[in-house]
Amino acid sequence: MCIKPKIKKKSWFVKLFTCNSIIGITLAPFGIYLRDDIYDKQSPRTINHEKIHWYQQLEMLIIFFYIWYLTEWIIRLFTNTKEAYHSISFEREAYANDKNEDYLKTRKPFSWLKYIIKRQG
Repeated sequence: MCIKPKIKKKSWFVKLFTCNSIIGITLAPFGIYLRDDIYDKQSPRTINHEKIHWYQQLEMLIIFFYIWYLTEWIIRLFTNTKEAYHSISFEREAYANDKNEDYLKTRKPFSWLKYIIKRQG
């Protein structure tokens, strides 16, 4: 995809919205927001994880990403309560590939789909 994300420190609004409890968040089309201590270190793994989310959001025209994410999270709350967040297909793709800095060069669109029913482990 041709739109590159801007990586920024979390603003007061993003901190308020997330209760400053997360390391990073991708809010396409605005950019990737990182907690101050991570932003200063520019953690390649964290940035790669968030860039994977960036591409997921763009390929789903942003709004459909959020609808799907929320829907899947609610379903996962009932099927895997303790691991609902980590069971979401978008997160599973990002966590499975965030160590591979070349992943986005070879990633096929909608790669997260294979993580919907694929067993974890």
